[in-house]
Amino acid sequence: MDFLAVSDLEPEKARKLAESVGADVWSGDNHEVIAHPDVTAVVVSTAEGEHAEAVIAALALGKPTLVEKPIALTLADADRIIAAARASSADLRVGYSRRFRKRYHVAKEQIVRGRMGRLIGAAARVYNSRSQAMAILDRNPQATPVVDALTYYVDLMNWFFEGSRVVEVSAIGQRGVLQAAGYPSDDLTWAMLRYDDGAAVNLGVCYALPEKYPALGHAARVELIGTDGVMLLDDDHTDQVMYTDQGVPHVYLPDHNVNAVFLSSGTPGDWALGDLIGPLPAETRAWLDHLATDKACNLATPETARATLETTLAIERAADTGKTVRLPL
Repeated sequence: MDFLAVSDLEPEKARKLAESVGADVWSGDNHEVIAHPDVTAVVVSTAEGEHAEAVIAALALGKPTLVEKPIALTLADADRIIAAARASSADLRVGYSRRFRKRYHVAKEQIVRGRMGRLIGAAARVYNSRSQAMAILDRNPQATPVVDALTYYVDLMNWFFEGSRVVEVSAIGQRGVLQAAGYPSDDLTWAMLRYDDGAAVNLGVCYALPEKYPALGHAARVELIGTDGVMLLDDDHTDQVMYTDQGVPHVYLPDHNVNAVFLSSGTPGDWALGDLIGPLPAETRAWLDHLATDKACNLATPETARATLETTLAIERAADTGKTVRLPL
């Protein structure tokens, strides 16, 4: 890498980040950095509701772009981004880092090799603390646990069931903890998806567990059922437990420490001896390799990311109305 520029809405944060990583340029203006003539590729990691403007600006300049999930919070914004991508010569990818978690990457290999036969069903659920839910909802009230967190597992299922599409969604939700704290969001949501080949998938999310719940990110479990096999993927991290009186800092939340912690549960990965290891660095390297060598990569395309967004919005609609929702919306 010959040139690195960083930006943040809070210029002081941009300056500190630039100093820590040895960036050549820093700014409080995203567009200034995106338009810099020495910037040839762009990573957009703004708040969820602000993805569209930065992504479209980068694509308009022909710069390949990696944007954090979800692609947007509305289908209208997703469609604007896709239109910009189609009008541009630049490649756009959407970062769903679960694809780069080793156990899921290896699971995809078994499916591709045909060892599961035809997938006929699956289940996944993810737990996290109310602390992280509230931080997400503070950024964007529309970034509910379904749209912002369960989205990883909708994407994962769409990736596993590649070639099929979701056609029907039913769901139920339960409110209480988050609503009492002033956030109009379900504490938990359970959904059933039907794919066009008849496959059935059950998904669940609860982001209202106690404030000091030991997970620093996702505590998850994924199960896949095929005509010729089954895979049970435990991602709860209960096999790596530590308790410390000094406390462990949370991956995402400043000034939030937990004494009991599931090690390796941080969603992006873990700092270990000066290196960040895990799905986020693996995803970023895969994207950079793709740009440098034209090597195929497993990052989501804008079209598949839109399909995932549409499904999460359908889950919310089904939970709100109590009615089965047909796709497309």
